[in-house]
Amino acid sequence: MNAQALRFTAYFGAFYLTLGAFLPYFPVWLEGRGVSAEWIGWIGAAGYAGRFLVSPLGAQWSDRAQYQRTPLFGLALTALVAFAMHLPVSSPWPLLILAFLASASHFGQIPIADAFAMRESRAGQIPFGPVRALGSAAFILANFAVGAILDLTGPESVMIFVATGAVFIALTALTLPKGVTAGAQTGPAIDWVQLARMIRGPFGWALLASACIQGAHGFYYYFSAIAWREQGFSQFTIGSLWATGVMIEIAFLWWSGKGILGRLSPAQLLGLGAIGSIARWGLTALAPPLPLLFCLQLLHALTYAATYIGFLRFAVENTPERYTATVQAGNSALSGGLVMALASAASGYFYAWAGIGGFAIMLVPSTVGLIAAIALHRVSSLPQGGKID
Repeated sequence: MNAQALRFTAYFGAFYLTLGAFLPYFPVWLEGRGVSAEWIGWIGAAGYAGRFLVSPLGAQWSDRAQYQRTPLFGLALTALVAFAMHLPVSSPWPLLILAFLASASHFGQIPIADAFAMRESRAGQIPFGPVRALGSAAFILANFAVGAILDLTGPESVMIFVATGAVFIALTALTLPKGVTAGAQTGPAIDWVQLARMIRGPFGWALLASACIQGAHGFYYYFSAIAWREQGFSQFTIGSLWATGVMIEIAFLWWSGKGILGRLSPAQLLGLGAIGSIARWGLTALAPPLPLLFCLQLLHALTYAATYIGFLRFAVENTPERYTATVQAGNSALSGGLVMALASAASGYFYAWAGIGGFAIMLVPSTVGLIAAIALHRVSSLPQGGKID
């Protein structure tokens, strides 16, 4: 790797190392601070709401900025301050506000960083695949490491790890190349009439399917670590379960363009994601033994990766090039923001009521996602059914 690729690798490594601690273990830290399950759900919802609002705005900022590094460093610095401010706080309302700011600024970096790195890759400056893969490897490392640290030191170590990681994210963002663009864009970026036409067509079904299937991870993201600990599993084992899901996700993404996976239509991939989601969350709600639970984690290849590739493939094949970035930002804001916020808020109440059985509530968005995928398959089978002009 050249020096520029190493800079991006350092940034992605710091980002996903921090995310690998924050995503599964932040609820454990909240519980350790005495926060109830219902409040944990609402705090999680606030974080996803922040992502819903900031992802599109961050994408617009990035598109119009003179230097691609500027918005990335700005969000990284904001996330660092927000994460650090968690350390002395234990009251739910301040934590809800801080979670909104931290998640908005942390997750808001993802579409900007991916677009920046992809742009540099197309210019022949860096190899995008290996650089991004090392980020996922850092996520897995954090799953294992923080799980082991939790077993030794308790939940307070989570936010110390996350805040420290945020320092390195900001530092590595500052070392990235400036990313000079052709010039800031001016004027309206979105034709809202055309966008409304898109939503009324096949794109609307694809967006609904993706949002519901991805949103069905809400209980998993915020209550799996707590629920599995109640089953008697160690934090290291829980980290291993999470890491298993990410490893199979990486494998699926690696092979997604090859063989039979490369020939599947967007609707078929989304349908596989929905079926995997129904099976995964329905069976996980039954509190299966650990060996079966590891097997169920393999379905992450469908619930996340197949769904992600399915929508991405639809966007590339069926939307005008000028809307591709907007479509991706909209999908991220809806599936990783609005729907996930609703799922997280509901999950808090269902966990308080049913414990690990609360996973079953995720069957609702999973089923809606399957219906939407079937509808997409039907309309896409019509002549020119999937194409948006």
